[in-house]
Formats: sequence, structure tokens, C-alpha cells
Amino acid sequence: MVVKSLVRPLVRPFAEFFRREAASGIVLMISAILALVLANTDWGPARYFPAIWDQHLRLAVNGYALDHTVVEWINDGLMTVFFLIVGLEIKREVLDGELSSPRQAALPIAGALGGMLMPALLFTVFNHGTPTAGGWGIPMATDIAFALAVLQLLGPRVPLGLKVFLTALAIVDDLGAVLVIAGFYTTELHLHYLYLALGTWAVLLAFNWLRIRSLWAYLPLGAVLWFFMLKSGIHATLAGVLLAAAIPFRIPFSRPELLRRVDERLALLREKTQEPEATPRVISEELEFLYLRSSSPAQRLEQQLHSVVSFGIIPLFAFANTSLVIEPSAVRGLLSPLGLGILAGLVVGKPLGIGALSWLTVRLGWATLPPGVSWRQLWGAGLLAGIGFTMSIFVTLLALGEHSAGTDVAKLAILVASLTAGTLGFGLLRTAPTEPTIEP
Repeated sequence: MVVKSLVRPLVRPFAEFFRREAASGIVLMISAILALVLANTDWGPARYFPAIWDQHLRLAVNGYALDHTVVEWINDGLMTVFFLIVGLEIKREVLDGELSSPRQAALPIAGALGGMLMPALLFTVFNHGTPTAGGWGIPMATDIAFALAVLQLLGPRVPLGLKVFLTALAIVDDLGAVLVIAGFYTTELHLHYLYLALGTWAVLLAFNWLRIRSLWAYLPLGAVLWFFMLKSGIHATLAGVLLAAAIPFRIPFSRPELLRRVDERLALLREKTQEPEATPRVISEELEFLYLRSSSPAQRLEQQLHSVVSFGIIPLFAFANTSLVIEPSAVRGLLSPLGLGILAGLVVGKPLGIGALSWLTVRLGWATLPPGVSWRQLWGAGLLAGIGFTMSIFVTLLALGEHSAGTDVAKLAILVASLTAGTLGFGLLRTAPTEPTIEP
């Protein structure tokens, strides 16, 4: 029992990650449905529900003032914490996960590239020469929480290898979305603040180089970095990714030294359990001490923030940004170039790009299918990757603006496309044989 309690905080099993992401996807779905119901209910307080998000909140400190609407504080402020988690997950997978070796990384990287390029291409085909042509980044994203929630519904029919593949693919997809936001959705640049942001980031990187491991050295400067990024014109949420890149990830001990420390602490713990004053609190403190000494700041921060983001920030973002009054014009807009581009990109482009480039990568001998995974299951995962939702809505707000005529059409198209892709993916995986085929 003691060993189990010790090992659990030291490692983060994939199964635990999957369960938490899947559960957060269910909460996310409930938040979106509730927001749609309230926004389209002409009853009592619900009649004023969408207007809540346009109320202003002002924060002033020593002459510096930030005055934004509630939804802007959510999208530009709280979502920075989401991007911090995204950055930490990318860093973990690249340094010590499914993307840490070329052979492991080849298949999810290829699938993610195909799953980003094909939707963008299909969107451009529909929207070339129109005012909404700049929204090509909208159908490129995958909502990992929703996708894993659908996989959870399938239970043991889904092999672990497919879950790992889809998670790694979504992380690469997130990295692509970060690069797209940074490179293509920056409207105006204020170089003075940009230089201050880069200087702040340089200090954070210097802290890492100097092996400073206290999170209190990084988080306050991360808030300063966010402020400078907000003022620079580059989207403020990218400060979360930059902060994640600076926070130390490596454990400060070699494997033999770590094992020796674990053995020593376990021996000490066994001695303490024989003493009358060895209450559960004392044992818990010993385990916590070992965890703090043997884990990295990045590990601790990701562990502490993941539930807050998954069950708090992301559902709140969905609740605020799907407060969509469904007008007849928005429904008709599904047949506009914008609506058709998003629908085609997420429902057709995602699985087509992921499946085709994955097949080519395996055919060329650069990668192999995960153990126990058939091509039909991989195509099903490609369909689930068409559940764009959170990141797609986020890119919509950047590409089209929060109050443009096309924003409501895009949000509705994202909801319809995500529901369609999720249903088709579930159906394909539900009927897929459990035994994998040998050849594609």
C-alpha cells in the first residue's frame, strides 16, 4: 500500500491521463449544451444570458489599467493557463514521451500534419476570394478532451495503442495551432512591448539555465510576460506556451540516484510506521516530501493545474463562447462558403489527411501501426480528430472577431461538424473488428 501511494505521484500513467481527459470532455459537452439552451430560452433571467459576457471588468494597478469584457478576460486571461498546460504537455511528450524518438513520433506527426493541411486546403477551396478566406485555421484543430471522451464510451473495444496515438497526434496538432496563431493571427505589432516580452522570456530561460527550480521564481514573471504579450499585439495566451518552455522539466537526479533516494526514504518510512506517533498525516508528509524532491517543477505544475483547466477553465470557455443564439440566418449560413469550409474541413479533411499521410508513412517504412490497431480503427480515430470545438472556436474568435457576422455561423458549423465527426467516428470504431489487419 505504501509503495502504491509512493509511486502514484511520481509517475503519471497514461490510463489516468485518459480517464481525466475523457471525464473533462463530458463536462465540456454539458457546458456547451447548457449554454445553448440558456441562450435560446426566452424565459426569465435566461433572456439576458448572452449579454452577461459583454459586461466590462476593469483592473487597475499603479496607473496601469486593463479594461475588458468578461468573455475577453476568459479568452485572453484564463485561456493562457490552458495554453500553459498545452505547452507543458508538448514539452513532456517531446522530451520523455511518445514524441521523444523519431520512430515513435513519425506516425502521430505525419497524421497531425495531414490532419492540419487537408482541412485548411478544403476550407480554402470553399472560401478563396471571400472575406472569410482568413479563417483557414479554424478546421485544423482537434479537441482532445472530446475525442477521448468518445473513446471512453467504447470501453475495451479500443486498444491502448489507439488512445496513445490519438493523444500524441492531438498534442502535435496543438503545437501546430500555437504556431498558426503566432504566425498568422497577429493583427498589429507594438515592438516596444514585444521586446519587453522577449526580455522577460530571456530571464525565465536564464532561470532554467541556472537550475532554479522554485515555481515561485517563474510564475510571477509569467504574469509579467502575459501583460507584455497582451500589449504587444501577439495573442496573450501564447505567453503560456513560452512560460512552459522555460520551466524545468528534467528530474535533478540520475536514475540510480533516484532509486537510491526512494529506497532510503522507504526504509525511513517503514521505521516511522512502527512508532506510535506515526499518524497517517506523518506518513503523507513523508510521501509528499519525496515527491517534491524527486519531481520537476514542470511535472508538479502540470499535475496541479490539469484538473483546474480540464474541469474549470475549458468548460467555462465553452460555456461563454457557445452562448449562441441560433438564428435562421446562422442555420442558412451553414451552406455559405464559411459553413461548408468548416464542415468539409473537420468531417472530411481531418480523417482524410490523417489516414492518407499515416498510410504513406507506414508504406515508406518510416513507422508502424501501434500494437493491436487496425487501419479501420485508425480511420475512426481520424474522424474523432474532426471534433474541433475548443481550439476551433478559439481560432474563430481570432480570425473573424468576436462580434462579426460570420462568427455565429462559424461556431454553429463547428458544433455541427464536431457532432457529425464524433458520431461517425464512434460508429466506425464501434463496428470495427478487434483483431487488426496486417496490411493496409
